[in-house]
Amino acid sequence: MEEFITRGFAATRLDDIAKRAGVAKGTIYLHFKDKESMFEELVRTVIVPVVARLTALPPPTGSVRDLIEAFAGNFLKEVIGTKRGDLVRLIVAEGPRFPSVADFYYREVVSRGIGAMRALIELGIARGEIREKELSRYPQLLVAPAMIAVIWQSLFERHAPLDARDMLRVHLDLIFGERSTT
Repeated sequence: MEEFITRGFAATRLDDIAKRAGVAKGTIYLHFKDKESMFEELVRTVIVPVVARLTALPPPTGSVRDLIEAFAGNFLKEVIGTKRGDLVRLIVAEGPRFPSVADFYYREVVSRGIGAMRALIELGIARGEIREKELSRYPQLLVAPAMIAVIWQSLFERHAPLDARDMLRVHLDLIFGERSTT
């Protein structure tokens, strides 16, 4: 992971990974077909379990907003400011040049997260918690602040720190209405 994060997908060489791991390059080929399959396994090991935990929400006994806030809070804790966030930024940056990596990430991570968000949105609409029915067509809008926070942190945090939790609260106020303070 360190090699990919430090050098990027394109510049990472299996020689460098082997050296960092203290193994012969041939040892890597006993486990992985190539650099891409190694990267895919890294995503499966580091990110997919987080998405599985985040999308395996408990049965909705509270409000949908509460569930989304819990999801977002866990995302902020498990991704923002961690190596996982660095990995997400790497995919955003290099995905256009490596479509198979982006396709893999979409299948393994994005589609699962979007599916979970769509289900929560539809539950919120059914319960009358979300008034805008069209939101279910665009669940990306619900997770947009999390992605903005991941990107913002690496590019602009030193210039203008972002309070991701507060930004999320404002975003959810726009969708659900402001929380009552009573």
